[in-house]
Amino acid sequence: MAWDPVAELTDEERTHFARGGQEGERLWLNVPGPFYTGETDNCWTGRMEAPGNVLYAAESAYCTEYVFRQPRNPAEVRAVAEAAWADPRGEYHCDGDLCWTPAGVRSWWAGRGRAAEHLAESLADFEGGGGEVSAEAAGGVREFRAYLAGGLAGDLRAYVFRLEEGRYPEAGERLPEL
Repeated sequence: MAWDPVAELTDEERTHFARGGQEGERLWLNVPGPFYTGETDNCWTGRMEAPGNVLYAAESAYCTEYVFRQPRNPAEVRAVAEAAWADPRGEYHCDGDLCWTPAGVRSWWAGRGRAAEHLAESLADFEGGGGEVSAEAAGGVREFRAYLAGGLAGDLRAYVFRLEEGRYPEAGERLPEL
């Protein structure tokens, strides 16, 4: 992952981010990384644009959108930019590198049980909602649960490397611990 996802954004796509004026108010469910949301709308448009990266919070958290997986390739960067454009509140951001610190990433990881609990609540909400859109959102919750239990730790280690070294690691480079 030696590329910079934010550098993939075109000038036009950059205008899709931070339109709401709530900079720094990051929703706690966002996975650490350059892309995140604040208090978005609850119109459920994010997964229509970026189903591999965006999820909806449980009803207790206003069903707001958040980034559950950082983009892994240019196509996913484009998709998150489209999700940002579709959010009428303008609460998608692409300056996470200025907000996160290695200690903050490690703290988020140490508290991941809170996210797991919220995912259980979200799954109950979405499975009980009926309909195609709720079923699709429930599938996204299951995807995030699997990611939380699997590949997320490695991705966060690479992100801590980025924050400490100013670049993403090359293949084979030793990654910091969480």
